[in-house]
Amino acid sequence: MREYTTKLLNMMDEGLISAEAVAEMAVAYMSEDDVKDMMLANDIITDDYDDEDLDPNFDEDTEYDGQPDEAQEWHDFDPDC
Repeated sequence: MREYTTKLLNMMDEGLISAEAVAEMAVAYMSEDDVKDMMLANDIITDDYDDEDLDPNFDEDTEYDGQPDEAQEWHDFDPDC
């Protein structure tokens, strides 16, 4: 039996915690590979997924230099920023 899963789902049904909060906690807890696997398993992305698929600023003509952009640097420095 999935005791804690059932308890959490019941808490969501009762309005004690929002689905958004649960999703944020779960994704923050999971590794990047776990999130990707979950997205693949639920057909959110496909096996031929590429990082640029989710980057609205991706420019095919610009060669990636391997360095993070300013936003990523700030996020890595302080995720709450």
